[in-house]
Amino acid sequence: MNMRSNKLRVVSFSGIDGAGKSTQIQALRNHLQSRGMRVECREFWDDVVAFSRLREFLSHRVLKGDRGVGSPENPINRRDKNVRGWHLTIARLFLYTLDAIHLRAVVAGISEQVDVVIFDRYIFDEMANLPLDSWSARFFVRLLVTLSPKPDVAMVLDADPDDAYARKPEYPVQFLHVNRDAYVKLSRIVGGIDIVESSLLEPATQAVAEIFASKCLRAKSAPPLKLVPVPLTIPHARSQRR
Repeated sequence: MNMRSNKLRVVSFSGIDGAGKSTQIQALRNHLQSRGMRVECREFWDDVVAFSRLREFLSHRVLKGDRGVGSPENPINRRDKNVRGWHLTIARLFLYTLDAIHLRAVVAGISEQVDVVIFDRYIFDEMANLPLDSWSARFFVRLLVTLSPKPDVAMVLDADPDDAYARKPEYPVQFLHVNRDAYVKLSRIVGGIDIVESSLLEPATQAVAEIFASKCLRAKSAPPLKLVPVPLTIPHARSQRR
């Protein structure tokens, strides 16, 4: 049994591609570290999912999607989570179950010296890839919830799909609209997920801090965040997948 000397707080950020997750994660990390907390960040695709390299290879080989990360100067056409079909749904059910089990092991293995672990995407982002209008998919979502560790704070950054596509042109705008709706449906099915409107940077950053404070610090509000400039970097190609 893993006996910790402190209570680990688990925070997850989810949402459509281009919603601003990386920016908000860095802002929250800086804020918590300024308060003396020891913070680690984990990327769901790199640190949690099972057989990530094999899944990446098969995605490009079978579905013929572009590699890399899209930018306004270099738009790409990814084909992975936006491709649907009964055979892909069955494969996802199996793989997502493995991911949920491994996620539990990853959280359990976090050093007891860490106060907060922030996940860039979580099992919720995989749930949003399922046909949530189906009762069987909703049943499976509830099963995944029981298998996965429940975050202390789970947030979906809600962005306008057209604006998100302009920032990160990887998936068709039509899919981003469908994907955004899936996150809203998921929040109703799962419960306990806070939706943060992310179009305006500073209000979104303050909302994130207040949600963390209310759920983890037993405070009604958080002090205003001092935004620290975050250098724009292009994440490696495996950071946002199905």
